[in-house]
Amino acid sequence: MSESIHLSLQASDWLHIFLHYMSLSLLSIGGALATAPEMHRYLVADQHWLSEAQFSSSITIAQAAPGPNILFVALMGWNIGLNTGSMASGLLGMVLSMVGILLPSTAFTFLATRWVHRNRDMRAVRAFKSGMGPIVVGLMFATGWILASIHDVPSTDWPLWLLTAATIVLILKTRIHILWLLAAAALLGWLGVV
Repeated sequence: MSESIHLSLQASDWLHIFLHYMSLSLLSIGGALATAPEMHRYLVADQHWLSEAQFSSSITIAQAAPGPNILFVALMGWNIGLNTGSMASGLLGMVLSMVGILLPSTAFTFLATRWVHRNRDMRAVRAFKSGMGPIVVGLMFATGWILASIHDVPSTDWPLWLLTAATIVLILKTRIHILWLLAAAALLGWLGVV
């Protein structure tokens, strides 16, 4: 990934990375990708530990690769470590970010799922489950906006917005697998259309 940054991280910085991902873990309603705007704010804008290109590439590669899409968190940790100039730091960043994002939400999910299953007929439980849908949609929209705004002038980049709208319609109205849509978008990007 191009446009790397040269860092010198202290033990307290590594601890902050771990704690930040732990806090994001409990906010990752709808998946870790929903917290990407906060990751961007902290890692790119505030701390300058990642470049814009590294941030967007981490998400793009993880979404295109087979397997769980949460791997973008590992790629971000890896890139932070590599920006220090060490493969060992890359591994440390990858482990800290993944353990940080997985540990709290996994424990909470395990305990909450058991409780919700036992109390599934309660009105409050049904209301909570119904109310979470719009929150997840809003968080995913914010993630899409951050990724789209990496372009210089996102409001006038009409081919990008047209492609986004067409993709949304195709996902909602057809059974075309999302990987075919990603391949088509990659081809249009390679051809310079978007």
